Amino acid sequence: MPGFVLLVRPRGDDDPVMRLGITVTKKIGNAVVRNRMKRRFRALARELLPEAGVVGADHVLIGRAGGIERDFAELRTELRKALGKVARHAPSVQSVP
Repeated sequence: MPGFVLLVRPRGDDDPVMRLGITVTKKIGNAVVRNRMKRRFRALARELLPEAGVVGADHVLIGRAGGIERDFAELRTELRKALGKVARHAPSVQSVP
């Protein structure tokens, strides 16, 4: 997706908990920009992971340079789409760019 990369990896430990990791590198911007992007990702994850995430998997959102300028509604739509792609291929697909 233009604003982020989503990596999903099933843990295979029979624990149904979905875990989240967020990474935003210094290439994206200064600390204020990176923290704002991470807050946006956490808000999206709270909203969408319970309904569309892969149960028993680790989800990692990696911020891209274009993500901070994207509208929040666009990011929501893109994350929902990425989670849908991952859900269709749950155990085999590990990343959706």
